Formats: sequence, C-alpha cells, structure tokens
Amino acid sequence: MYISKVSLVNYRNFTNAKIILNKGINTIIGENGSGKTNLFRAIRLLLEDASIQYAYKLTESDFNRRLGNNWKGHWIIISLEFSELSHEEAIQSLFIHGVGIAEENYVEKATYNLFFRPKADIRKKLSELEEGDTEGLEEILSTITIQENYETFFTGKSIADFNDPDVYKELVGDFENVIFPETIDASKFGAKIPHQLSVSREVSFTFIQALRDVVSDFHNNRTNPLLTLLKNRSGEINADDYQPISDLVDELNNSIEQLDDVQDIRKDIKKTIQDAVGLTYSPSSMSIKSSVPSDADKLLQSLKLFIGEPDENYEGGVHELSLGGANLIFLTLKLLEFKYRKSKETFANFLVIEEPEAHIHNHIQKALFDKLDYGDTQIIYSTHSTQISEVSNVDNINILAKKSNYAEVYQPSVGLAPESINEIQRYLDAVRTNLLFAKGVLLVEGDAEEILIPIMVKQVYGISLDELGISLINIRSTGFENVAQLFHEDRIRRKCSIITDLDDAICDTTIIDGDSDKVIKYKQRVENSRKSGLERKVKLDEFVKNNDWLKVFYAKYTFEVDFVLNSNAWEVVRIIKQVYTDKNTQDLAKNELESKDTALFGKRVLTMAKQEGKGWFAIMLGKHVFYRTYIPEYIIDAIVFAKGSYSIEIISDIVKYRIKKNIENDKDNKLDFSCCLETLKEYKKGLKPLTDLILDIGKIIPSDQLLTLLRKL
Repeated sequence: MYISKVSLVNYRNFTNAKIILNKGINTIIGENGSGKTNLFRAIRLLLEDASIQYAYKLTESDFNRRLGNNWKGHWIIISLEFSELSHEEAIQSLFIHGVGIAEENYVEKATYNLFFRPKADIRKKLSELEEGDTEGLEEILSTITIQENYETFFTGKSIADFNDPDVYKELVGDFENVIFPETIDASKFGAKIPHQLSVSREVSFTFIQALRDVVSDFHNNRTNPLLTLLKNRSGEINADDYQPISDLVDELNNSIEQLDDVQDIRKDIKKTIQDAVGLTYSPSSMSIKSSVPSDADKLLQSLKLFIGEPDENYEGGVHELSLGGANLIFLTLKLLEFKYRKSKETFANFLVIEEPEAHIHNHIQKALFDKLDYGDTQIIYSTHSTQISEVSNVDNINILAKKSNYAEVYQPSVGLAPESINEIQRYLDAVRTNLLFAKGVLLVEGDAEEILIPIMVKQVYGISLDELGISLINIRSTGFENVAQLFHEDRIRRKCSIITDLDDAICDTTIIDGDSDKVIKYKQRVENSRKSGLERKVKLDEFVKNNDWLKVFYAKYTFEVDFVLNSNAWEVVRIIKQVYTDKNTQDLAKNELESKDTALFGKRVLTMAKQEGKGWFAIMLGKHVFYRTYIPEYIIDAIVFAKGSYSIEIISDIVKYRIKKNIENDKDNKLDFSCCLETLKEYKKGLKPLTDLILDIGKIIPSDQLLTLLRKL
C-alpha cells in the first residue's frame, strides 16, 4: 500500500494542488517558501499519531493567503489516496468499513480526507440563502470565527476529485453566485470515519525533520533519537538477564554512600543544622544517596553516543563532531528508528524526510540516497540538493513552484512515453538537475554560449542569471527536444528559451569557374550548414508550436559570427596575439575582424574559435567582455522570455548599474542623469510608468543597450 495522490485545497501555500506519488522513493523539489514543509505537515496531520491532535487546532493562518480576509465560509481540504491495498482480511476490513472504495469483493484504492469546515449551523444558514443574495452572505460570514464556528471532520470512501473547482463548488458552495448545498453526498465526498478506526494506528510512519541544529536535539530528552531507540529496546530486556547488572548497580550505590568522606559530610550537615535551629526544628533524618539508576530503561537512557570522525582515532561526543558528521549520525539514528517501527506488523510503511542535505558532503548525499531503499516502504523526501535529486527518477519527482501567495505543483514526466522519460533521465544523470530548480531556463547548443552569455549579462546589465532565477543548460548539440519537452502545460510550467544557430551562409556559396578545390570545398560546407540550419528551424518551430512555455531564438549565422556582427570586433581583436604569433597573420586577422564584410570577419572569427577550441576561445574572450559589449538581440529576447516577469527592484538595479557605468566613463562630464534618477525614484514608488523612465534615459544615452532591454519588458 502506498500514497498515490495528495490533494490540497486552501491549505497554507496551496490554493489547489495535486501531488502524484509512486511506490518506492519520491522526491519533492522546491525553493525556500514553496511549501515543502507544509506539504509534509499536511500528510502528518492524517498519518502521524503525534500530529493528529493538531488537526483539531487549525487556525485562520492555515488558510491560503490568496483568500486574504475572505477565508470565512471556505474549507480546507487535505485528501490522501492510497493504492495497491493488500488483500489481507485485516486491512480489507479496516478500509471497507473506513476509507476504502470497494470494487467487487475487495478494496484496491482508499481515500482519507480531512475537512476543516464551518459547523452545521453555519452551513445550514448558507444553504438557506437565496441565489445571488450577497448581502445575506456577507451578514452570515461577518459573524464567523474559527474558535466558535469551525470543526475538523475526517471522511473516507470519497470518489470526488477535490482538485476540480466545480467539485469544490458542489461540496462547499459558489460564493460568487451565492449557491450553497443543502446536503452533502456522502457517497461522493466520503462518509465520516468511525472513532474506533484509525489509519494512523495501523501504519508505520516516521518523519525526519530538516537537519537544523541536531546537536541541541541530542541534548534534549524529547528529541534525542538515541534515547528513542533505547526506550524502544529497554522494554524488551529479559528481567532475569538484567538482574545481575541491577545487583551490581545497587552494590555500587551502597559503596559510594559508605565512603568516609560522604559520611563525614552527612554528619557535618546534620550538626550544622542542629547548631543553627536546634533539635526541635532539625530534620529527623538525613542521607546522601547515590542515584545511579538500576532500572533497565533508566540506565540505558543514561548512555551517550561517542563517535570518531573518518580517518581519526579520537572518539568524542556528538557536540564535538563537525556539522556534517552530527547530521549524518542524527539521520542514521532516525533511519534506524524507522527500521524498528517497520519491524512491527503494519499495513504500510511510510518514511518522510525533510531536506536531509544540510551540511552533508555532496558525495555522501548521492551515496546515501542512491542506497536509500527499504523494499516495501514508500519514501518521500524534499530537497534543495542537485546531488540528491540527480539520483531520483524523473517520473518520481514533484516540483513545487513558488508564486504570489500560493504554490504550483509540477510532475515533469506526465504524458511522456517511457522512452522519452528514459532519455530525460539519462540526460539529468549526466548534467545535474539544476534546470528543475530554476524559475526560467536557457538551453544552448555549445560551450561558447554557456561561458559567454552569463559573463555578458553580468558585465552589461550588472545582474547575474542566478539573480534572475535563470538556469543556463548546455545541451552540447542541437538535439534540444529531449530536454525541452519537460516544459509544457502538463508538466513544468516554466518558460524555456532555446538558443541556437541558423548557420546562414556567411558568403556567396555559388561555385564559379576558377574556384580552387579548397574554395569549392569551403563553399559546399557553408551551403550544407545553411541547409541544415533551415531544416533545424522548421523542425524546432513545429516542436514549439502551440506551447506557450517554449520558444526558439536564432542567431542568424553562429554565436561567434553574430557576436562580432553586433559591434564586438574590439573584444576579439584583443585576443589575436594569444591566437597567432606571426605578425603578418595578426595584422591580417585584425583587418578582417574590423571589416564590415561578413564573409571576412565571419570566416576569421570561426577560424580562431576552431583553432583554439570553442570553449577555450570563449574563456579568452570573456576576459575582455565589459559594459560596452553588445549582447546580440536574439539573446536578450531569449532572456526576457525565460524570465517572464521583471520586478521593479530588478529593473531599478539594472538602470542604476548602467547609469553608474556611463558616469564612470564620462571623461568630459557631459552626461547629466539627474532627471533620470528622479524619474527612477518615482518609478520605484509606483508613481511613474516604465515608459516615462525609458523616455528620460533615451534623451541622455539614446543608443545605450539598456534601452534595448527596457523596451522589451
């Protein structure tokens, strides 16, 4: 038995979210604040004995923030769907009477739901409203409080899709049109679970919290995982086997108490009290006793764990370990605690681990979670780590995306054929999975783009791709489709730009009489590249057709040629002496690069790149990229698309950076940005539109590429 689906409606980060889970290991990926902890808390409210009490203590803050002050009357819905239930009589009995969906003579699926809803009297008042009676609705809602008017209700055997907005209206009500149900169809939305039935008591559920400060956890008797293990074991010790140890402890206590120094101090204390207050008010008796525990459970709980770091002979306490070492030990003990629980007879085993990677070395992360497999256990863990997510199967990944006051959930493999999933998996295994964490993605075909695009963006606009939340992924070929298919309305709803070359001919490829064999061969190669580029464009344009999350951006020729074409010959000229040692060749190369003839500068820059290797050539060139380097417009378009929306803060930072750079290089002090800076202040306050800022900047630096970007936003 495993959890196959979690549905969350109006709960904390989640307005309406569906998490699809599989047997085995499942990975939850998401940035800070995207809802990973809240997802786990929702599951715990239903399956963890220690947390079920909190299901009855939900508050206004547990409603999704998009509701704002309009939470009154709405419901929080947390629903778990279980699949592949065992045919054993005990579990079938539980789910048939409790939460199961019976088909034929046994249950294959089951649901378990938590409704946090208005009490019956409020629901009755709402159902009696006339359709469209907004004033009556407001009057009822204005009287509602969480403490007086809300209840927590558990149901099972539901067949409804709680993620369907129409189902929500049928169950809860249509607030816009003021239509509320008189009764609730229990056969559809689930029947109340009898008090004597509890799913949480019949499953093994272990939650391992995020590793924040495990040293303090070891010092706390309530959270110390070693004590938890010892308490579990102490009750299993045979009393007869333990009696010799108990006798030794009693003898030790007696020996300590009879020490001369101990007896002398006892006598001195007694005499001092008698001298001070007299015999009438003095204690009748007094002893100094040794309190080493002789009970099995108490004695075992006094044990402490001592560990030696790898390649060290010294054993120290947990507080002496490195953060990574302490976290690894803590995680190991929690896993052992789970094993102990799992050994008991339960219907299902669930292990939930929150962000285990803190302070743990990358290699350990990969090794640990590559081996994390407990057979008939469903494991769900959340992570920020590309190392951990790298060993996750892409069809077992859920991605939480942070939006304004809510989170979206993506399953990257939905709707893909098995062969497509295998192709994506092989790629992610090879190049990390940072594209799964990004807010936007640039896919490029080679090393030159991978190296130079981030440098150009940082030097020209003063902001990094990381700051924009954009991941740049080098496909190292023109086969973009395998990875790009992840970005789709049904899968990852994030913008992805494909940046590639059209490979248009940089010269006239017509073969004429008198052309040498070398020239003919060169023209044929250029022509073949042109034809391949056109074919690639047709293929990619068809691939992204009707997909709002994907778009292709083409260099007219190649990245290197288009770089020079965009007034960047100066940067390439700077590295001529590193490429050529011959003075005549250096002079020729300089003249060709500074030429306006594409056939000349195009061939030269491609020759240089080929000679040095495109990656190394890009590294050499990157050292000379500066704020006046022109980013080809197709790359700017790709970045604008991938980012999607640009905050006022980001735009303001870019504008300030460009103004600062222009002032620094204004040797004659001719530029006066006072008006622009004043407009920028008004823009940041929301008092002036971006168009006003663009207009003022255009008056001072009309040809600056800052305007190229701003006009596209």
